[in-house]
Amino acid sequence: MGKLLEDMTRLSGEIQALRGSRRAFRDELLDGNRDRQKDVAEMCGDFSGTQTRMAERMRAGRLAFLKKLKHTVSGQQREMRADIVAARRAWAGRGA
Repeated sequence: MGKLLEDMTRLSGEIQALRGSRRAFRDELLDGNRDRQKDVAEMCGDFSGTQTRMAERMRAGRLAFLKKLKHTVSGQQREMRADIVAARRAWAGRGA
């Protein structure tokens, strides 16, 4: 019976050691997951901030483009009005 008792005691100790190792491994995984969740949350926050800044720059670019376009169109409208006035004078026989 001595050999069987020794083997059973040894196996019981190995089982307890493996359970402890499994518990420690599971705790490490949980800690790693918490760290990854924190990293992902920070990364998403960075993406959000970057996206907001990019949207603001694009909006400013569009507004500058529209301002320049309005200025260009206004100039073309003035030129067109001046051309029409000159054409009417020419048709009416008046000199420019």
